[in-house]
Amino acid sequence: MELAPPAHRLAAILAAVVVLWVTEALPMPVTALLGAAAAVVMGVAPAREVFAPFADPLMFLFIGAFILARAITLHGLDRRLAYAVLSHPAVSASPRRILFAFGAVTAAISGWISNTATTAMMFTIGLAILAFLRDSGRESGVSLHPAYATVLMLMTSFAASVGGLATPVGTPPNVIGIGFIRERLGVQFPFFQWMMIGVPVVVVLFVFLFFHLDRVSSSGRVRFHGLSALLDREKQRRGGWSRGEISTLIAFSTTVMLWVAPGFVAVVAGEESAAYRRLIAMMPEGVAAIIGASLLFLLPGRSGARAITWREAAQIDWGIVLLYGGGFALGVLSFQTGLAEAMGRSLLALMPSSGDTALLVGSTVVAAALSEVTSNTAAANMVVPVIISVAQAAGADPLAPALGATMGSSMGFMLPVSTPCNAIVYGSGRIPLIKMMRYGFILDVAGVIVIIAFVKLLLPLVR
Repeated sequence: MELAPPAHRLAAILAAVVVLWVTEALPMPVTALLGAAAAVVMGVAPAREVFAPFADPLMFLFIGAFILARAITLHGLDRRLAYAVLSHPAVSASPRRILFAFGAVTAAISGWISNTATTAMMFTIGLAILAFLRDSGRESGVSLHPAYATVLMLMTSFAASVGGLATPVGTPPNVIGIGFIRERLGVQFPFFQWMMIGVPVVVVLFVFLFFHLDRVSSSGRVRFHGLSALLDREKQRRGGWSRGEISTLIAFSTTVMLWVAPGFVAVVAGEESAAYRRLIAMMPEGVAAIIGASLLFLLPGRSGARAITWREAAQIDWGIVLLYGGGFALGVLSFQTGLAEAMGRSLLALMPSSGDTALLVGSTVVAAALSEVTSNTAAANMVVPVIISVAQAAGADPLAPALGATMGSSMGFMLPVSTPCNAIVYGSGRIPLIKMMRYGFILDVAGVIVIIAFVKLLLPLVR
């Protein structure tokens, strides 16, 4: 297949962008913006076409969800949940139960707010738990397994990354993949539909993660008493529910209801019903997120102020928003110029088989491997559009491999540079690099297998 000059220029731009993303010589959002600007300067497409993806509706899903997450963190709603679960007497006496509950809370929170923010918050709680267990052990003479501190820190990062797969807003690669699926395949993937696959993946992968980490740090029947009292004191220090917490919960609950409502309507009335089609058209995920975030500026917060101010809302991670926009723009251009199709055909020639299952396996493995050396967001931007072209060139259904690549991009458990979550916990000094690589590799393999299995089994039932 002969490429037109714009496709050749775009290939050069993409190569430069990938190098800068992998090496992180420049901040990744800056690289994404430069890539889009270079496409205009080099005549790949007019500026109006290049920058159109920056106004894609999914951009506003990012913005709305980030503002909601900012309010949740600002008012401490996430910490209230964590303290409530971890302070339960049935949990806090057993290191094994602490590990399970700590990881489950981390995964649950990460399904709704940034993986990085979740890790940063749970990381401090985890350090406090370890300090208490250490002091308690000195007084009682009871000792923990030497690897327990390492395992609890790894659970913080790994559970946050796993939990992000549960919902479309749990991690940026999910939104990126949904965007390419909608843009290139014309397939809507509503919030509820994603969760029907994402939640089972998270549950199975988290259970595996728990048993995997518990096996190498098992403390048997060791019991520590007093942690629930420590956490209860933290809850008492926080006091009763503040107006800001209540307002944030109302805004968040409203948003979630708007996100999942089309799915319930589809289950009851069918996806071909007029009610479902009308609701999808009137209330896409981006609009629901903006409505929920806007409620924060109306509902009461602290000292007579609103639940969130614009100054506070503006502190969201705009870099991720711009990174998504730039990556999405380059992905769209790769289709328009024919570059994605050419890359797809080249990859197809290298694959031993082009069947549906082989494409699903290949796309998931490639995305997971790439996420080890570059960010999850960059991996999704690079792999998803190409695998769609590979599947289309092979005459196969591209939805399953695109979904596999999207979820596979959220793997990357082996290195501190793989995800900000890994970097945060590695900074504790409690995780030898060889152990992060060993445990992370096993979780990578398990994650790829679980994703492939559930996409293969559940996608035909939910589409």
